[in-house]
Amino acid sequence: MNHVLIVDDEADIRDSLEAILREEDYLITTAASAKEALELIRDADYQAVLLDIWLPDGDGLDVLAQIRGDGRPGTPEVIMISGHGTIEAAVRATKLGAYDFLEKPLSLDRTLLVLRNAIKAYQLREDNQEFVRQLAVKGAVTGQSVPMKALRQQIKLMAPTNGRVLIYGESGAGKELVARAMHAESLRRDRVFVELNCAAIPEDFIETELFGYRHGAGPKSASGSPNRPNEMRGTFERADGGTLFLDEVGDMSLKTQAKVLRALDEQRFYPVGASTPVHVDCRVIAATNKDLEEEIARGNFREDLFYRLNVIPFFVPPLRDRKEDIPLLAREFLLEFGQQYGRPRVEIADAALTQLKQYHWPGNVRELKNVIERVLILNPKAQRIEAKHLPMLVQRTEGVAQRTTASREEFSTLLQAREAYERDYILKELDRCHGNVTRAAEALGLERSHLYRKMKALGVSIGE
Repeated sequence: MNHVLIVDDEADIRDSLEAILREEDYLITTAASAKEALELIRDADYQAVLLDIWLPDGDGLDVLAQIRGDGRPGTPEVIMISGHGTIEAAVRATKLGAYDFLEKPLSLDRTLLVLRNAIKAYQLREDNQEFVRQLAVKGAVTGQSVPMKALRQQIKLMAPTNGRVLIYGESGAGKELVARAMHAESLRRDRVFVELNCAAIPEDFIETELFGYRHGAGPKSASGSPNRPNEMRGTFERADGGTLFLDEVGDMSLKTQAKVLRALDEQRFYPVGASTPVHVDCRVIAATNKDLEEEIARGNFREDLFYRLNVIPFFVPPLRDRKEDIPLLAREFLLEFGQQYGRPRVEIADAALTQLKQYHWPGNVRELKNVIERVLILNPKAQRIEAKHLPMLVQRTEGVAQRTTASREEFSTLLQAREAYERDYILKELDRCHGNVTRAAEALGLERSHLYRKMKALGVSIGE
């Protein structure tokens, strides 16, 4: 549902416009002053603003300049309205970024037409900005190994369909990159790609993240003003027409799974606090590092949701099964971080690559990426990465986490020693909790989302 803000000091105009636009299925908020309008725009998302030029506490054109001048994502389209319209005012409004200029008394047909077009312009602008942002994201499904060639072929074959996809793979293996590649090769590639990490959102908030909320269902404003909208578009609604990527879908609660199942079946849902449904058309791609069939047997995952998601299964191989890709990935990350830190021509020695290939990478591609970035940061003057620059890597025996006893001299910095200790400590707690991140987080005294961020930073994989 599109959200429109009406700003006018005349109560009759506000009321009549609100009644008409609500009949057209718009979500409406009103304001009587410039100050109130700017506060509302700061605290909520609007697709369009109907803004009077003459306001009791300021010039509507100054309000327009502030709205259009901040450059933040989600800036609404502004339609100026005035009973004292002049060519000079219309020209100034256009230069400041107004979508159109309407004179009072307002024509109902023209107002509705201009508003519909303004919202279409807003949606197109937002989709284009998101698309540009996605194109700027570094990384792709990189590798010349047999598993990666097969994976790219599978993506090319399945991406143009609308079938739901379930991507399996260990943490850090590159499931998100596969999802983005699927979107880029799909018929929806010109629309948005929206992602949600189900494991990183607290249980109390994941429903609103997925479906959004309406009218008072969100947090109350500090002033308690009944005119404050308290609404948010959820990821399903933002992904309308495009692709929705649900990462770590196996960490959803059964309650949330039931609502996602219904949304998938009906292609519609009710935002929290809403009385009317929102219809969407989005392709859902899900990913998990868990064995969902095992989770079904344990009663932790709905079997019917599994079959809805598992239409086209993908498996992303761990880095240890495609070590021939490590040199290519390492050089790619060197180039990426070298440009980021102003060192675009850093090379890597064959001896260093050999050492990287000998390590089994329990944290997968993410861990390799973290190691390359760390090496560049800790060796700011090195033009060539040698084996001596690499951190002491974790050793593994028969798949069980074991670190060789290290003397203090084996760590070149306090940061490396601390990270090594934290990594081992988290791995031991995960092993004790049989891979259950929630229980491990409780034992470590951390929020689950905080533990996930720590694991990501340290390259820790749940399946180790």
